[in-house]
Amino acid sequence: MKIEVLTLFPKMFECLNESVIGKAILAEKFKLNVTDIRDFSLDKHKKCDDYPFGGGSGMVMTPQPICDAIDNVDPDRLCKRIFLSPKGETLSQSLVEKLSKEENLLFLCGHYEGVDQRVIDSEIDMELSIGDYVLTGGELACMVAIDAIARYIDGVLGSSESTNEESFSNGLLEYPQYTRPQNFRGMLVPDVLLSGNHQEVDKWRYNEQLRITKERRPDLLEEK
Repeated sequence: MKIEVLTLFPKMFECLNESVIGKAILAEKFKLNVTDIRDFSLDKHKKCDDYPFGGGSGMVMTPQPICDAIDNVDPDRLCKRIFLSPKGETLSQSLVEKLSKEENLLFLCGHYEGVDQRVIDSEIDMELSIGDYVLTGGELACMVAIDAIARYIDGVLGSSESTNEESFSNGLLEYPQYTRPQNFRGMLVPDVLLSGNHQEVDKWRYNEQLRITKERRPDLLEEK
């Protein structure tokens, strides 16, 4: 997979060079290119925003630098083009899996009061939200989406089972996890996990998933 990111603040994406995602990029499990929209501004001061027509507070990102940047990184329109927006479809595990099957993705990160609607109408395939709240820009939302999607790319995680046994993989929240030591400050690991009986372990884990989901996200059970 190849992922293109268009942003006014490319340095924000340097954190993706750390941990699991950073190792995957270094190992070329997928490609990530971050492009500075300002590089395509025709304004002598590299300005990329202006006052909104009709009045109102804040500034709006102008279409010229964005469209020229998109034309540069995706001239043949091979990418599925995504604009991070509170008005978009909410990111879910099923959508993450669907997007992970794309060969090319392009993320446009808005800022200020948003981008000129003509960019969205002419260049964008879908709008994507990570939740019902507003951020100062699309960069953090973009990084969340990339992190979630990349985990489904072959070779990114150490085990293919990692995405099969986590929250939302079967419509339920994940069961509790334990490791050594067996006794930590008087808190013991459940005996069933030490029994070696894999059938009983699986049963315990499933029951824990049901219990936790019922307590914290009963809406997920209503959907099943």
